[in-house]
Amino acid sequence: MYKDRLNIILDIAQTINEDHSIEDLLAEFEILLREELEVGKVLVFTKSNNVWQNLLISGVTIQEAEAISVEDDLLQYSNIESITVSHPPKLKGFDAVIPLFHRFKAIGFVLIGDIEEEQQGISPTIKHLKLIQIISNLIIVFVENKRMQSALLEQEVLKKEMELASRIQNQLVPSEDQLPQTNKLNIHTYYKPHMGVGGDYYDIFKLSRQNIGFCIADVSGKGIAAAMLMSNFQAVMRSLFTTGSNFKKLIHQLNERVNASANNEKFITLFIGRYNLVTRRLSYVNAGHLPPILYDGKKKQLIPLEKGSIGLGMLDFVPSIEVGKVHIPKGSKLLAFTDGVVELEDGSNIDSSTEEIESVINNPENLEANFDVLRKIIGQFEDKVFDDISLLGIEFQ
Repeated sequence: MYKDRLNIILDIAQTINEDHSIEDLLAEFEILLREELEVGKVLVFTKSNNVWQNLLISGVTIQEAEAISVEDDLLQYSNIESITVSHPPKLKGFDAVIPLFHRFKAIGFVLIGDIEEEQQGISPTIKHLKLIQIISNLIIVFVENKRMQSALLEQEVLKKEMELASRIQNQLVPSEDQLPQTNKLNIHTYYKPHMGVGGDYYDIFKLSRQNIGFCIADVSGKGIAAAMLMSNFQAVMRSLFTTGSNFKKLIHQLNERVNASANNEKFITLFIGRYNLVTRRLSYVNAGHLPPILYDGKKKQLIPLEKGSIGLGMLDFVPSIEVGKVHIPKGSKLLAFTDGVVELEDGSNIDSSTEEIESVINNPENLEANFDVLRKIIGQFEDKVFDDISLLGIEFQ
């Protein structure tokens, strides 16, 4: 008998080592219990994603199995226990409860019973209790390992998808060597998504020989959903923003597109500008975005660019739009940014201030020097940053 038990354990161990599927192993476990050990009824409960589930139902109906609650009916058992005498109402028909533990934590329960309640001699379920516990432990550990492998594989697939999405999005955000080249402007940018992909976007491109268009935008929220919405928004922006665009009409068009794409679940803040290289006139609309800072090279002071409207996608229709217009003196600088650079996480609190970023730009130093300082500041507070960060700076010669 001892040899038979050892052979059974070795057979199960070999099946596990051959790395069969969970379904195949459970089928072999069921055959072993019913044909070799003469167990008539089997219920196996395991915990998956913090929810107790039936892993195996044999010899009883689904309704009988679903009537048993692990929390109410089984968690009280910490050792193998025969219930042939006590027979709790919901466990009627079963002869024993086998709890399975790992590091003092319940990871499974096995209920077993005979088909023939009035059979003579020692019940098979009682006779083989210890053996069934050993086999059950082997199988439950195997199932848990399989689940962990599957979860790790899913995480690896998700990681690769995120890396691909990040590469695609980085191609959509122009690098400095892709920016318009002109001796009348110095352009500097900085982009760092918080989660590999993000909801920030900036762009700057030639509308004509005399006009440069640029924008910076921020989707509410972070991650894949925000990145997908922003990628779509970039394509729409590129198709609608032309040298002859009427800003009020453009904002209404963009608002319609965002509403159609976001289904009222997200909104986008946007700053959009058009600069004439000859007249030095900047026209802009600030649609709910943090006001970019203009350093006036003549007056040596900062001017927030605030005129505009509400954010895109906040309402079905934008009720009021004001187009800002400003003349840009030589030696001026403009810095546009998203809220990730001014909002820092401090414990459970969010500190938000533009004072530090204003102090960086509020001087006659060139924009490249200003950006060197900004990068150092961002690096110092990297562990407190909880959102995407984008900077777009333009120095007007």
